[in-house]
Amino acid sequence: MARNKDGDASSAPQEKKQGRLSQIRDVYRISRQADPLIGWYMLLAFLVTFGVLLLVGFLVKLPWIFGGFGVLFGILAATIIMSRRAERAAYSQIEGQAGAAGAALTSIRRGWYTDREPVAADVARAGDISSAAMVYRALGRPGVVLVGEGPTSRVQKLLAAEKKRVERVAPGVPVTTLRVGTGENEVPLPKLASKVQRLKPQITKDEMAMVNKRLKALGGLRAPLPPGVDPMRARMDRKALRGK
Repeated sequence: MARNKDGDASSAPQEKKQGRLSQIRDVYRISRQADPLIGWYMLLAFLVTFGVLLLVGFLVKLPWIFGGFGVLFGILAATIIMSRRAERAAYSQIEGQAGAAGAALTSIRRGWYTDREPVAADVARAGDISSAAMVYRALGRPGVVLVGEGPTSRVQKLLAAEKKRVERVAPGVPVTTLRVGTGENEVPLPKLASKVQRLKPQITKDEMAMVNKRLKALGGLRAPLPPGVDPMRARMDRKALRGK
């Protein structure tokens, strides 16, 4: 029995390592479908990093040591490049789809309450979600963040109405409104998560928990979508985002 336990214990780190390598391969494979040049960028990052450190090694007459560091830091640089371009590829897959803003918000993990389901929606034509205006909500130390996607005029109305609802149940709590898009005063989808996370903290964690309870009391989607319409159909590739 002891032998089996030792065998299990020794195989655990190996399995974890294999799982990590498999994950990296999956990230690269998925990202390459949307970004065929990712391999060249990774190679360039490795060669530049390795070359710089090797040159320093020759200058200080320690080429083997700095060459070894060059290999390690070159791999790290290539991995960072893969991570960033994989994230960009993941966003490119969902950009323009209904529900993309909600998917981007859920990529924010630590310190935020987020939900993929919209809190308000306005569908111009029954069954056609492509032209729908939707509002998503996030809660963090900067306060409540409302994110709208869809036609500007209808999104602005939804954001204004939802802001009033939030202010009624959580008076005094900052409410920030953002619109996803590429136009003026809009936030590009790939930059949405970082934009939200850079907002200045204004409430405590205890206040966050209290506000979250009050927001839950508001309920879910204010204006139901037509039957058969999935407002959360935009799904980011989690494997591509794990490299973040």
